[in-house]
Amino acid sequence: MTATCVSLPHIDAALIEAELRRLRAQHPQGGGLVLLPEEEQQGVATIQQAFRAAQVPLAGAIFPALIWHNRFTTQGGMLLWWEQAPPFALLDLSQGDVAQQATTITAPLMPHIPETGATLLLIFDAMLPSIAAILDGLYLVLADRVHYTGVNAGSETFQPTPCLFDDERLIGNGALAMLVPRHHDAVLAHGYRPPETMIAATATEGNRIVSIDWRPAFEVYREQVLAQFGVELTTDNFYQYGVHFPFGIMLADGEILVRIPVALTEDGALFCVGEVPPHAILTLLHAPQASSLHTAEELAEGIKGWGAPEKQVLTFYCAGRRMHLGLAGAEQELADLARLTGRTLAGALSLGEIGSAHQGGYPLFQNATIVCLLP
Repeated sequence: MTATCVSLPHIDAALIEAELRRLRAQHPQGGGLVLLPEEEQQGVATIQQAFRAAQVPLAGAIFPALIWHNRFTTQGGMLLWWEQAPPFALLDLSQGDVAQQATTITAPLMPHIPETGATLLLIFDAMLPSIAAILDGLYLVLADRVHYTGVNAGSETFQPTPCLFDDERLIGNGALAMLVPRHHDAVLAHGYRPPETMIAATATEGNRIVSIDWRPAFEVYREQVLAQFGVELTTDNFYQYGVHFPFGIMLADGEILVRIPVALTEDGALFCVGEVPPHAILTLLHAPQASSLHTAEELAEGIKGWGAPEKQVLTFYCAGRRMHLGLAGAEQELADLARLTGRTLAGALSLGEIGSAHQGGYPLFQNATIVCLLP
C-alpha cells in the first residue's frame, strides 16, 4: 500500500496522539514519517511525546518549509502514514570515513530488503560535507537492490541545526534511512540547459572549488557570468546572484549534476552544495524561467503511469530553485505540475536532492531539482 499524507495543522500532543490512535485502530502495524518546517522545530518534543504515548514508531525531519496542497507553508506539520511501518534507522554520521558512514547506513537495513526490491528513502542533514561520496559508498554495498531517492533537511540559513529525529532523539550530522515499498521509481528533473562553453575544475576539495582552469575559482566564475549573462559579480553581491548561475557537472552519459555556489572564501574559492570531483568538466547553466513548463512537463511524463490518482504525490522542491524563481514563480511551477498530473502535491522545501541515474540506477546528488515519488 502507498503512504497517506495527513495534515498536522497544530503541533499539539493531544491532537496528534488522537490522530495516531485513529490511524492505529485501522492499521495496528502502521507507522509514520513526520515532516516539520523549521519554524515549528520547538514542537519536536511534543511530537515525540505523542508518538511514545500512542506507541507508534516515529521518524522525522525538519525542513525550511513544507508543501501542502501545492503551496509552501511554514505552519503545522505533515505525517506520511504507512499501513505497515517501514523499517528505518536514525544514524549519527559525525564519525568515521565515507566507507564507514556507508556501512553505518546499510547495516541495520540489509536484513529488511525484500527480494523484490525497495526504495531507499534517504534524508541527510544538509551540513554533512560528503553526501555524494556517501552515496557512492552505498552503491558499492547495495548496488541495484534498491532504488535510491532522498533529500537534505536542515535550515535554509545553512547554519548547523539538529534536523533529524525519532521518538527519543533529535540529531544533526546524520541521516535518516527508510525502506519504503517500491511502487514506482521516483522522478527528478531540473530543466537547466548547458551552454557550449566548458571549463575545468583544476583543484577541488570536497564541495570547495579552489581553482578553475588553473586560476582562482571566483575570478573565472565572475568572468563567465559577465560574459554569458551580463551580470557583474562582486564579493558583496555574490550570494544574491550565485543561486541564479549554478555550475553544471557534465557526466559521461550526458546527465548534468547541478551545483549551486553558496559561499565565497577570501582566497577566491567557491563552496557548493555537494561535492565537485577533481578535474570535473563544468559549465554555467541556463536556469529555467518562471514561465517555463519544461520541468513540470518532464516530471508529469514520469508520473503519468503511476495509478492511484487519489494519492498525493510526495514532492521535494529545492530551496535554491525557489530562490531563483521567487515564491510566486515556484508556486506557479507546483500548480502547473499539479494541473498536468491531476494530482495534489505534498512534501517539503529541500536543501539538496537525490535521484537515480537514468542509466543503471546509480544514486546522484543534485541541486535545484524537484523530486516526486509515491512512497
